[in-house]
Amino acid sequence: MLLKIPVFTEIAELKSIFEYHELGQIWILEDNNKNLVNYFLDLVINFSVDILIINFINSSKPQFSNLINNTYGYSNFQTSRFYGFNLFIKLFLDKILSILFLLLLSPISVLAIIFILIEDGFPIFSLEQSIGWDGRRFVVYKLRIFKNDKFGKNVTKDRSDIKILNIGKFLKRLHIDEIPQFFNILKGDMSIVGPRPHILSEELMYSKVFKRFLKRNKTVPGLTGWAQVNGFRGDVKSSDHMQKRMEHDLWYMNNWNIWLDIFIIFKTFFILLAKPKK
Repeated sequence: MLLKIPVFTEIAELKSIFEYHELGQIWILEDNNKNLVNYFLDLVINFSVDILIINFINSSKPQFSNLINNTYGYSNFQTSRFYGFNLFIKLFLDKILSILFLLLLSPISVLAIIFILIEDGFPIFSLEQSIGWDGRRFVVYKLRIFKNDKFGKNVTKDRSDIKILNIGKFLKRLHIDEIPQFFNILKGDMSIVGPRPHILSEELMYSKVFKRFLKRNKTVPGLTGWAQVNGFRGDVKSSDHMQKRMEHDLWYMNNWNIWLDIFIIFKTFFILLAKPKK
């Protein structure tokens, strides 16, 4: 059987592939030289990909599962929990809840849009480039809370250099500016629960600081998440704050199930109603 699978052996090629392509799974060939296998594991372990150790020679080993029409053996070194019927339920709930919340919050959204127009005119939305599942780039929708500038509706500057609208302070404090992200959820770019997305420049910066940061991209980004309901929400205050957020995101991904999502949703409501973010 002829397999049409791209093969990469050089370090430079691997880095280029991870940076510019959307990969969901990497195969590492089993070898008698364990140091060689560990060497390639070290190269890919911190990226947002599933990793399988493949045996193309001897598929009869009992510790291996079967691959490609039961022809070859492999072992799961690192694979995502987000698959199968549970993932289907998660995506189904995302669609239903997004439609429900958009309908319930539509009066608030209309009022917010009117106040933005009165204070600073168009555009209504700000569009932020971010990275989703397996490194796929997408645009995050938000109501614009910063003053208009000559660069248009896309976020192209450091936020610290842009003045916030008067109404923007109110929208940000009550998270009203994030209501349009329910459209991202309907499109499938985001989920109700998952690691919070960052703008592209921040994502690239943090991935250089924290080795495991890109592993957050092994699922769909979320409107809320385990890190947020445990106090690590809002703007990043320090490198320690981001590290704790990343650790909570990774814990969520390693322990995910539907009931955990439901718990996070209810806890998010409790936090928003009990103490709005300042």
